[in-house]
Amino acid sequence: MPHNLDMRKIAPYAIALLTVGCATVPVVPRTDPASPVGEVAQYLARIDALDDNGPRLNAVLAINPAALRSADAAHAMGGPLAGKSVLIKDNIETADPIATTAGSLALKDNITGRDAPLVARLRDAGVVILGKTNLSEWANIRSSSSSSGWSATGGQTKNPHATDRNPCGSSSGSGAAIAAGFAWAAIGTETDGSITCPASVNGIVGFKPTVGMVSRTHIVPISHSQDTAGPMTNSVRDAALILNAIAGADPSDSATADAARHVTDFTSGLGSATLKGVRIGIMRKQVGAHPGVTRLFEQALADLRRAGAELVEISYDQDASMFADEGTVLYYELKQDLGSYLASLPGDPPVRSLADVIAFNTAHAAEELRWFGQETFEKAVKLDDIAAYRKARANSLRLAGKDGIDKLMADNRVSLLIAPTSPPAWPTDLVAGDHYLDIGAGSLPAIAGYPHLSVPMGAVEGLPVGLSIFSGRWHDKAVLEAGAAYERARTARIPKPTFRRWGE
Repeated sequence: MPHNLDMRKIAPYAIALLTVGCATVPVVPRTDPASPVGEVAQYLARIDALDDNGPRLNAVLAINPAALRSADAAHAMGGPLAGKSVLIKDNIETADPIATTAGSLALKDNITGRDAPLVARLRDAGVVILGKTNLSEWANIRSSSSSSGWSATGGQTKNPHATDRNPCGSSSGSGAAIAAGFAWAAIGTETDGSITCPASVNGIVGFKPTVGMVSRTHIVPISHSQDTAGPMTNSVRDAALILNAIAGADPSDSATADAARHVTDFTSGLGSATLKGVRIGIMRKQVGAHPGVTRLFEQALADLRRAGAELVEISYDQDASMFADEGTVLYYELKQDLGSYLASLPGDPPVRSLADVIAFNTAHAAEELRWFGQETFEKAVKLDDIAAYRKARANSLRLAGKDGIDKLMADNRVSLLIAPTSPPAWPTDLVAGDHYLDIGAGSLPAIAGYPHLSVPMGAVEGLPVGLSIFSGRWHDKAVLEAGAAYERARTARIPKPTFRRWGE
């Protein structure tokens, strides 16, 4: 969608040009330009050329009007993040004069004037908040037949590797934006797969931290049991740099009470991290049946073996009740948590509860409900059996955590588990919704609240696929170290975005 960028301010900083289809766009160099304002301007020019024009990726919802003028001051703060441009998923509040919409027209005027604690931490580290990214509306919880990456405020986000293919997950705009070179990094959020899947299909790094490592205050919620924010970047080291800034306790978020004991320098040792002698469990049944993904995964396993890892085959069947109970938990907590968030908003928004959102969507059906409904909302608003909810949470948490990841690691004497993150991107289909293949094991760390990293491991017919690495609670640093070591060992070619339809 157009962002009304002033190209007169931006054009002087375009130091190189790239022809993409009919568009000539600025190339942002891998090294920092001399001027921090120039770097921001180059990103803005690229957004104008590829998001507002050209292939129109619809990855960016709003530009921070203060981004350019704040760049020099941010850079002057010093430190590894000073002057770096970061995009924020549009379910996370910023104090800038732009709305936090969660993709819904109901919140199109929701300018709260406050920073989420994680955003405040980024600013304190010298980050330039470049703007907001598109997302699956309400973080993809409204309907089971949705098209990932669609919101009423931003339209359908496109995958820059194949513009007719899906960007996956609710952090779709963040994933597509980093793949397209619209910022140095982005922040996404995940409840189950919404950081790692878009990272996988867009060919970037995505890290979902342990739930409780990063504050969720002033983030539009789904579930206090499973929600977390995390970095989406071009390298594991960049993800660790972001985590250094955003991790920590927040008195307003009780889940972070133990975070201070686990916060460390997540970049320390990444450059020398080794897989030699590290026992890693292969989630063989979660590899799926796609031959292209299987070939990529086998190449990744060969790379890991050459790097010295000891690979252990694991046979694991996921319990169907874990997923059924996860649904109960998410729907119950959605009603409570979203209702509390909406009730606390400043100003006079048209929605103060989940029931209000349902009514708003019904009243604006032409814009909100054309492509898919809100049956999940309608189911969630009726849930009030707290005993059934508590039973479901206990069972899903046990199956994913104690009797899932923890047991698999203990029984097989491994410190990490791996699988492909997701299938390759499927064709976007607004009429029939998403078309997932049964690949990956990301629901285990999502439900358990454990750290999960997706690192690019190559491509199938030009479509990226990630490698999932996950472990136990608070083992965030070990997961990042393994990811950095794998990056160095990887032999697969990592594709560059084409900004064209697949096959063209």
